Amino acid sequence: MTQLAEPARNVPNPPPETKPAIAALAVSKRYGKFQVLETVTMKVSPGEVYALAGPNGAGKTTLIRLLTGLSFPTAGKVMVMNEDVHSGGARVRRYLGAVVEAPAAFYPHLTGKENLLAHASLAGGVGFANDGSLSLRLDDNRIREVLTLVELLRMQDRKVREYSLGQRQRLGLAAAILTNPKVLILDEPTSGLDPLGIGLVHRVLSSMAAAGTAVILSTHHLREVSSYAHKVCILGSGRLLDEVDLTARSSAYRFRVDDPPRAAAALSTQPFVTRAYSRPPYVIAHLTSETHAPEALRSLALERLRVFEAAPDHFDLYEYYRERVEREF
Repeated sequence: MTQLAEPARNVPNPPPETKPAIAALAVSKRYGKFQVLETVTMKVSPGEVYALAGPNGAGKTTLIRLLTGLSFPTAGKVMVMNEDVHSGGARVRRYLGAVVEAPAAFYPHLTGKENLLAHASLAGGVGFANDGSLSLRLDDNRIREVLTLVELLRMQDRKVREYSLGQRQRLGLAAAILTNPKVLILDEPTSGLDPLGIGLVHRVLSSMAAAGTAVILSTHHLREVSSYAHKVCILGSGRLLDEVDLTARSSAYRFRVDDPPRAAAALSTQPFVTRAYSRPPYVIAHLTSETHAPEALRSLALERLRVFEAAPDHFDLYEYYRERVEREF
C-alpha cells in the first residue's frame, strides 16, 4: 500500500482577500542618469508576510525607503491603508513600523528602555489596539511587553552602547513593533544575528502577521523565510523579476507512476487539482489542499494507473531564486 509522506514544513494559510494594507504602484526611482528602480508594482494584504529578495544592489533598500516615505519616487506612488504615504504626512506614517538600513540608530548614552520611551514619545504615546483604534498606551507595560518578545528584558537598564550588534538588531525590532503598526517594514532584520536570534525574529514576524499586520522584509535567508512567508518578490537590477506565491506551491504532491502523461490528464479533470503536469517518472499535482492527497490517489487507481510513491513536492525557494537570477543575468 502506498504511504503518504508527512510534509516537512507548514506554510501559513494566505490571508483572506482584502484591500492591500500597502501597495507600490509602478514606482520608479532615478538618481541623475542612474535608474535604481523601474516600474515596480507590489501589494501586501493585512496578515501577509512579503519578502524582498535579490542580489546586492538589486534595489531592495531603495524600495523600502520608498515604501516608508523616506524617499520620493521619480514616478508612481505608494499607498498605505488607501492613502498616499508621501502626501499623507504623519497621519499616514502612523500606520508604519520600520527599520531601514539596519541596525536601527539609537542614543548610545541611553538605556534600551529609555530609547523606547523616547520612541513612544515621538509616536504621541499611543499605538493601535487590537480593535484597530488608537488606544494602545505606550507605557512601561507595553515597553516591557515588546522587550520580552525580543528577549531583551534583562538588558532594558543597560546603555545601548553596551549592546552587541545582535542585541541592537532586536532592539530595533522592538521599536518597530512598539505601536502595534498596521504595516511593518524591516530591512534585513536578521543581519548579524546568530541562528537562535534569526529564529526569534521569524517567530515575532509570524506572530505579527497572524494578528493582522502586513509584514515586509528584505532578506538573504531564503530557506528560513520560505517557512512562513506568503509571497517573495525577486528583484534584479531595479526590476521585479518574479513574484513567487508560496501558498500556491505548498500543496503540491508528486506521484511516481507507470504512465505520467496519462496520470496528469486524469488528475487535471479533478475539481481539487489546480494544475497537473508530467515530470517523469512523476506526475506533479497542485492540490487546493493537502487533505485531497488521498482523493488524488483514488483517482489514479480508478484509471488503473500504478502508483509506486506519493510525497509532498517541496518547493526549494533558494534553488528557484538562484536559477531565476542566473537566467536573468
